Amino acid sequence: MNESRSEAYAAAGVDITAGYKSVELMKKHIQRTETPGVCSDVGGFGGLFQPDMTGMKEPVLVSGTDGVGTKLKIALLMDKHDTIGIDCVAMCVNDIICCGAKPLFFLDYIACGKNVPERIAEIVKGVCEGCIQAGCALIGGETAEHPGMMPEDDYDLAGYSTGIVDKAQIIDNKTMKAGDVVIALPSTGVHSNGFSLVRKVFDVENADLEAPVEKLGGKSLGETLLTPTRIYVKPVLALLKEVAVKGISHITGGGFYENIPRSIPDGLGAKITRSQVKVLPIFDLIAEKGGISERDMFNTFNMGVGMSIVVAAEDAEKALRILKDNGEEAYVIGEIIESEDKITII
Repeated sequence: MNESRSEAYAAAGVDITAGYKSVELMKKHIQRTETPGVCSDVGGFGGLFQPDMTGMKEPVLVSGTDGVGTKLKIALLMDKHDTIGIDCVAMCVNDIICCGAKPLFFLDYIACGKNVPERIAEIVKGVCEGCIQAGCALIGGETAEHPGMMPEDDYDLAGYSTGIVDKAQIIDNKTMKAGDVVIALPSTGVHSNGFSLVRKVFDVENADLEAPVEKLGGKSLGETLLTPTRIYVKPVLALLKEVAVKGISHITGGGFYENIPRSIPDGLGAKITRSQVKVLPIFDLIAEKGGISERDMFNTFNMGVGMSIVVAAEDAEKALRILKDNGEEAYVIGEIIESEDKITII
């Protein structure tokens, strides 16, 4: 047991012994994420990882960082903290996979008003579950107490991940052409974007988050909103082994209108057929409760589509089969056309 303790620091609001206890509680979760390449234990000054670059001619590292945003407010109101870490991992690794890279490792950062070791361990438990779903290792992190800057019960969570891809296998849009097909990978819900609007629409601080809601299939609003962001790494990696993918978009803040165009070259656009998009009930409820236009909904939320993938028309059936075999009920939502508008929803 670490004997370090500062009475003066504790009087200022920082209990360093709580940090030691947090680490001890989270170790069993972190150990579950270990993958070949991990070269260090948690607690050092840096996380060490030796990547396997066998068969790669020009390995390229791809990095991503993100947070969970104000979805954390729902976790705090529900006093449920064991899934929010999945969201944090998802927001990073789902971006990395858009380049075709396999995530290697992850690091997290938790800032809190007061370190409650059991709660910190629950947060990290979720991070570890996300890492397992993504096939990467949690090799380090940091928990910082911010007394006087944050309320005692408050915290923020951010993460960082690095992946690797052979340069020749990086997904770009150079081969995309009119006639290619846009495939949707379903989301699990709101994921981790647009929660400032969600919180306003439902007035979550004053709402009954635990009452069953008929329009949500009997689930409560809180349970529905806390549903973790889906991690698409493993099914997409399986697809990349067999199909030439021309573009991938992670549908996050900005919805369809901001994210799908990011993977499309100039002179082309995505024509999305609105009737083919399988909108989840939570989005209908948000639109109804908030009086939000369909255009704004598609420009804010994922609307039930967490990721879009572009493949050649002749590869679409094979791609759908591979994705289904790997747990994704993927379906076609549109096509690539010659257009100066990067996206059209009709």
